[in-house]
Amino acid sequence: MPLIGPKDMFERAYRGGYAIGAFNVNNMEIIQGIMQAAAEEKAPVILQVSAGARKYAGQKYIMKLVEAALDESDVPVVVHLDHGPSFEMCRDCIDGGFTSVMIDGSHLPFEENIAMTKQVVEYAHPRGVWVEAELGKLAGVEEHVSSADHVYTDPDEAVEFVRRTGCDSLAVAIGTSHGAYKFKGEAKLDFPRLEKIAAKLPGFPLVLHGASSVPAEFVKMCNAYGGNVGDAQGVPEDMLRKAAAMAVCKINVDTDIRLALTASVRKYFTEHPEQFDPRSYLGPAREAVKAMVAHKIRDVMGASGKA
Repeated sequence: MPLIGPKDMFERAYRGGYAIGAFNVNNMEIIQGIMQAAAEEKAPVILQVSAGARKYAGQKYIMKLVEAALDESDVPVVVHLDHGPSFEMCRDCIDGGFTSVMIDGSHLPFEENIAMTKQVVEYAHPRGVWVEAELGKLAGVEEHVSSADHVYTDPDEAVEFVRRTGCDSLAVAIGTSHGAYKFKGEAKLDFPRLEKIAAKLPGFPLVLHGASSVPAEFVKMCNAYGGNVGDAQGVPEDMLRKAAAMAVCKINVDTDIRLALTASVRKYFTEHPEQFDPRSYLGPAREAVKAMVAHKIRDVMGASGKA
C-alpha cells in the first residue's frame, strides 16, 4: 500500500471518537516494531521523523526502510516530519516524499508563527502535502524543542491562526509536556480549554504533543537494570483516551518507545553479560517496541480495527 496523507484518517477518527497514533522512528527495529503492531491491530499509523532522526539515520535511509515496511503491510501509513524547525527542512521533506509535515513556530511571536506556517502551507498544498502547526508552548525538552514553561493555547487565537495560515491540523497546549518528567504530583490537563478550542473549530483535527505516559513498570525496569530515570511520570492514559474521544485526532508518542526499548536492552545486558551480538538484544528491544505500540493503539488511541 502506498503512503497516504492524513486527511481521510483524521476525518474518520474525528467522527469515530478515536485518535491516530503518531510514533517517532529512529532506526530499523523501531519501524519494524511499530509496523508489526499496526498490522496486528489492523490500525492506521503515522511514522514520525524528527529533525534529530533525520540527522541520525539520514532521510533517505529512513524512507527506504519505510518503503520496505509498506511492501509488507496493508495498513494506511503516513510519514510525517515532527517539529520541523524551518521552512527549508519542511521543503526538503516534502520533496523527499513525506506526506505530512509539521512546522513548529510555537516559540515565535504570534505574527511570525503565522508567517512561517503560511510559507510552508503555500509550498505544501500544491504538492498535496498536509501541514500541521503549533500554537502555545509545551514545557520540557525533546531534541531541539525546549521550554521552561507552559504557554497554553488561546482558543480565540487558535481560530485566527487557522484562518490566516490555512494549516490542516493544529497542535495545542493543554498541559502535556515533552520528555519523561511531565508532572510532579497530580497530573492535570485543561479539558475545558480543549473543549472550547474544539467548539470554535468544529470538525478541525487537533493534535497532542508530549503525550507519552511513561509507564511505571518500564521506569522501574530501567532503574533496576542500571538506569537512572528516577521518578519520571507521564500523562495518565485515561486522560489521553478522553482527549481522543473529543477533537484530538493525533496523539504523539516518543518517550514511551525509547523507554521500552532501553529498558529491554538494559535487562538483556544484565542477564546475558556474555552476549555481544547486536541481534541478540535488538530483537527483544523490537518486541518491546511492538508491545508498547500495540497497547497504545488498542487501549489509548482506540484505533484497533480502524485500518
